[in-house]
Amino acid sequence: MEILPSVPPDLLRYNLQCEKRICIIGAGAGGLAALKVISESAYFKSGKWSVIAYETREKVGGIWLPSPPVVDDYNAPVTALYDSLTTNVPHPIMAYTSYSFPPETPLFPSAYVVQTYLESYAAYFNLMPLIKFDTAVLDARWESTQWIVTLSDGGHFAYDHLIVTNGHYHLPRIPELPGLADWMKRGRASHSAWYRKPDFLGDKILVVGGGPSGEGIAAEMCTVSSVVIHAVTVPGTKKNDPQNLIRRGRLIELKANRQALFDDGTTEDNIDYCILATGFRMHFPFLEGASMIINNIPPDFPPLLPGKLFNSTYQVFPLAKRLFPLQSPYPISSIAFMGLLIKVVPFPLMEAQAYAIVRAFSDPSSLDPIAETVDIITHSDKIKRAGASTPLAVAKAWIRFDGQDQWDYRNAMYQFAQGMGSGTPLIKVTEWEKELYGLKVDLRSGWEDLEKSGDSIAWLRDVGKNGVQDWVELMYRVHNDGKQSMR
Repeated sequence: MEILPSVPPDLLRYNLQCEKRICIIGAGAGGLAALKVISESAYFKSGKWSVIAYETREKVGGIWLPSPPVVDDYNAPVTALYDSLTTNVPHPIMAYTSYSFPPETPLFPSAYVVQTYLESYAAYFNLMPLIKFDTAVLDARWESTQWIVTLSDGGHFAYDHLIVTNGHYHLPRIPELPGLADWMKRGRASHSAWYRKPDFLGDKILVVGGGPSGEGIAAEMCTVSSVVIHAVTVPGTKKNDPQNLIRRGRLIELKANRQALFDDGTTEDNIDYCILATGFRMHFPFLEGASMIINNIPPDFPPLLPGKLFNSTYQVFPLAKRLFPLQSPYPISSIAFMGLLIKVVPFPLMEAQAYAIVRAFSDPSSLDPIAETVDIITHSDKIKRAGASTPLAVAKAWIRFDGQDQWDYRNAMYQFAQGMGSGTPLIKVTEWEKELYGLKVDLRSGWEDLEKSGDSIAWLRDVGKNGVQDWVELMYRVHNDGKQSMR
């Protein structure tokens, strides 16, 4: 195996003599969690395992690392981060379980603060020597007993395991809508991946998509446009809505005469520009060359799983424990896909996944293909009972967690990681996390009111210096204050 010239000398010994060599693709929040958990394991400390992460960009952070909207080799900006983005989850809930945000951090911090937090996490746990920056993984294929990885610097390396953490907020998803292609060709529509700040694009703007980015961009565009139409699945008014914001139903057509049609039968005329906050496609180009993954919607099932790994662009299927590919071309425990779930709190969830990965890598027999297949079929039945009637509808719903799901999953990952005397801490999701996550919309509204009034600085004074309980008390105080102000 070739030796990386940038790897510190004390790690070269592990590359030559270790039992397992692990490659992590990406050093965003997921890659950092995997590096932290692996580097703290007894396997790594004893020299039995080695690990390195390859990061395409110049720093850690992934999507949180800002960049101008200049396209890369895939004709997309390297990040969809816009200038004013703040978190939509309070940081005491958002943070890794093992590492809190600094005291007095605003409850819903800016992207810059999150990026600084990730850099601090990497430094605190001494992860930087384990990362090779400005290096992309171009190809990864299973050959006989190992993964052969080809890098953008020309290097070829062999690894026993891959952890895929390249993120899924990169390749824009452009909806198939009548008239949209013509609008984009004429420069009258673009995806939100190119959005950075509220430039004037016309008097009447249409924003499509009801997720956090759609909400934020629609509100910002109200500051520079006379009218903003926001197309969402379920229209309605919200607290703090700008007066020049109008919500409509789902967009179904864009006409050449600048008219937009919505599924509730309403129309809007004289639209000057359309911004598509319509999400992103899952993308694993380094696995496509040797057909390690098939870019298609998986066939319908049961009775049998397909035998190969599929990327529908909405989900990777089939995955045991939402991590490990249940297929035949390569061992189930040889590769893991982290952080693919949505409608979850990602950082602590990925930390839990990292512990589960260490268990599976150290003990492949801990993964029971039959039991995992049953779990997948059960999940499919649940989605179909909820109304998904086609393979595409199932794919769209597959990675979405609702209600208690994400908390049960996190607890299950830690429980699984406990096996074989791994030394994994038995961490359980706290009741305050569950309750306050459910109140996140009200908390953000209340916090915005405090920031507008200038009172937030006083409310933050010394909070966090005595540990996480300070933050818990602050969040309940913000919520209770908001309820009182509404009376």
